[in-house]
Amino acid sequence: MAHDFPNLMVIDHPLVQHKLTWLRNKDTNTESFRSLLREVSQMLAYEATRDLPTELQATPTPITTFDSPVISGKKLCLVSILRAGNGMVDGLLSLLPLARVGHIGLYRDPGTLEPVEYYFKVPNDIAERQVIVVDPMLATGNSAVAAIDRIKECGCASIKLLCLLTAPEGVANMLKHHPDVPIITASLDSHLNDHGYIVPGLGDAGDRIFGTV
Repeated sequence: MAHDFPNLMVIDHPLVQHKLTWLRNKDTNTESFRSLLREVSQMLAYEATRDLPTELQATPTPITTFDSPVISGKKLCLVSILRAGNGMVDGLLSLLPLARVGHIGLYRDPGTLEPVEYYFKVPNDIAERQVIVVDPMLATGNSAVAAIDRIKECGCASIKLLCLLTAPEGVANMLKHHPDVPIITASLDSHLNDHGYIVPGLGDAGDRIFGTV
């Protein structure tokens, strides 16, 4: 997918796009939505971790022993932007079971659309870890910018943002404030409507994950 954002990677794999279509469908029920989100999150994580460093380790196979690659370097930390980010964490942990998990609670003031923090809990050694921030929707980008501000205050230098959907406004906001943070997503959608929702989008991700529509 062509776009003008150097900080954005859109994963246009046919399986990702097929599952995303069902996530968008308003008739997809809560159980199916959760399952699909888990699957797409795993596929996005596959791309987000493509540049993890490796080192060789002597490995005995049934035939012989040889030097085979294992992941090395900094350990991972997943940081969920509450509450919708939690819908992506399980899928990521199935691929990255040793990752630590942090949480940032932000809600959007309905009047200003600005984020208000109400919870922040991350591992003590987060500065020594590679961080993947997860949130299904990058709309205005204000919550993501605020979350990454807080993570950088902890001394983190290696941060990526994993989103199911993005809007141009949110990607531009991230590029302005955190140009060093790559964004991995399944789609760059058209725009935001007057309520700050992504169009065409899929509605409120949190409501659809937790069945609170």
